[in-house]
Amino acid sequence: MKSIILAAGYGTRLYPLTKDRAKPLLPVRGKPIIEYIVRKIEHIEQVDEIFIVSNHRFYAQFKEWADNFVSNVPIHIIDDGSTNPNNRLGAIKDLALVIDGYNIHDDILIAGGDNIFSFSLKEFIDSAKMRSEHTYIGLFNMNGKLKAKKYGMVALDRQGKVSAFYEKPEKLNGANLVSMCLYYLPKEKANRIQQYIDQNLDLDQIGSYFQWLVENDSVYGHVFDGEWFDIGDIESYTEAVCSF
Repeated sequence: MKSIILAAGYGTRLYPLTKDRAKPLLPVRGKPIIEYIVRKIEHIEQVDEIFIVSNHRFYAQFKEWADNFVSNVPIHIIDDGSTNPNNRLGAIKDLALVIDGYNIHDDILIAGGDNIFSFSLKEFIDSAKMRSEHTYIGLFNMNGKLKAKKYGMVALDRQGKVSAFYEKPEKLNGANLVSMCLYYLPKEKANRIQQYIDQNLDLDQIGSYFQWLVENDSVYGHVFDGEWFDIGDIESYTEAVCSF
């Protein structure tokens, strides 16, 4: 299994903190955000390589971090070539860049580079392996403490299948679970990413792809229990620094 961490955004909602530093490299309790994510992924015994996708502007920063970080899983820093928010590739093309560029034919664990969480990923992977032919989405119940416009909102049926996915909706529409930007993609489904790209749909938001996938395939969800921080703005970063 390979893991891809999406870290090529420009973090504009965190300015001025991210004007000269990549968001996943911002410190929380003395360590960069990306380090917490990698440590969680390292504990999944099936993962034998980690790919971190950066933009060109912050590529050298990620390389410097990786060169000084000791990991028991090989880490590759990928430069997607973009230099500013106006010419960014978007999360979907960043995925395709790694999958096609490195000829990946394994199952894939996808994670956002701006998430911090307390729980293990083992149960998530074990659940996904039980339905190995299906895509799995990591979910979190915010118990009503959320702003729907900030997240991908998900509803599950009694079998754990995703019955609805709304990317940053105006209203909840019956969905009460947050998509965490944590996904298991079986190798048999990797070609669907190119199908999505060929339809000229939204390439920036990873949630838009999974909303489309829910409408065109069977997708299942796993609800986590613990602490989770989605660091998208100054408020959420401050909360993570003070509470994690």
